Amino acid sequence: MAALGPSLTAARRLVVKIGSALLVDDLGLRGDWLRGLCDDVAEWRGRGCDVVLVSSGSIALGRRVLGLPLGALPLEQAQAAAAVGQIRLARAYEEALAPHGVTTAQVLLTLEDSADRRRYLNSRATMQTLLGMGVVPIVNENDTVATDEIRFGDNDRLAAQIAVTCGADQLLLLSDVDGLYTANPKTDPAARHLPVIEQLTPEIEAMGGDPVSGLSKGGMKTKLMAARTAIAGGCAMAIAEGSVLRPLSAVANGARCSWFLAESDPQLARKRWIAAMKPKGALVVDQGAALALRQGKSLLPAGVRTVIGDFGRGDPVAITGPSGETLATGLTRYTADEARRIAGHRSDRIEAILGYTGRAALVHRDDMAL
Repeated sequence: MAALGPSLTAARRLVVKIGSALLVDDLGLRGDWLRGLCDDVAEWRGRGCDVVLVSSGSIALGRRVLGLPLGALPLEQAQAAAAVGQIRLARAYEEALAPHGVTTAQVLLTLEDSADRRRYLNSRATMQTLLGMGVVPIVNENDTVATDEIRFGDNDRLAAQIAVTCGADQLLLLSDVDGLYTANPKTDPAARHLPVIEQLTPEIEAMGGDPVSGLSKGGMKTKLMAARTAIAGGCAMAIAEGSVLRPLSAVANGARCSWFLAESDPQLARKRWIAAMKPKGALVVDQGAALALRQGKSLLPAGVRTVIGDFGRGDPVAITGPSGETLATGLTRYTADEARRIAGHRSDRIEAILGYTGRAALVHRDDMAL
């Protein structure tokens, strides 16, 4: 029945979330499992698929080093455990992927980073650059400084935000459950497994439960919240039991899981999101820039004639042609003041004008809806 959902081998950009209970057990890091996962990551990259790993485990690793007990920790102890565990977690992934010739990068974020538009754009640009350079980002919540994320947060929702941010077409949540059931299968023998969820209805959302592991913080409820974010952003999402040594291969070969179907493709969903925004200003461009935009290119400062309004970095702006026609809505990478200063100038002049290195495009084509 798993074949009814999307094929994991068809993913062009895949985000994989790893739960703490898979990565860390009572003896510490599960090295064999991690190496098997990284074997899969290398195989998917060999197919031309970009891979992002969103990994729990820093607190679970750090608490062992510090001798802290299982169960809920006071905030300051949880943050201390995260600080100790994060460096070990990053090193473990680096060592497991190095034999495959894969470069890794540690990216520490919180859900707050996706709520602030400027920070969102910075995160998106960093992720796109890393993936474009063939790097596998290892993403985790920045638990050393976060508060709500440690008390109530989870990497399920963070993974969904990352999937939308980097334009992934598939998200795989590897957990200690093999998908969504109509009820808790541990307590209800009549519970049915749901292999494909075409629409996230209130009835489906009501099936969320509580965490079953002493190491993990997220339960089915957080996974359904992640599904809502992912599918609205054009990303199909699967929940799968991931304890086998090659978890991606297992799902690709038909292991039981639950697929949540995307509402559209990632780029279309993002364009609709941007198009629905109310512009906070406008950029009037010349004929050459207007033609370049129609050809799917980014808006460079050299093509801007006039900057209208007062807007911040990451705010939506209208892009209008020389005759006043609306060409697009986009998220600007500069403030209104910065845009006025660099308007009409070549991108290689930005540093000399502003005094710091900026981005070549004033509005990137990925952040623009025509």
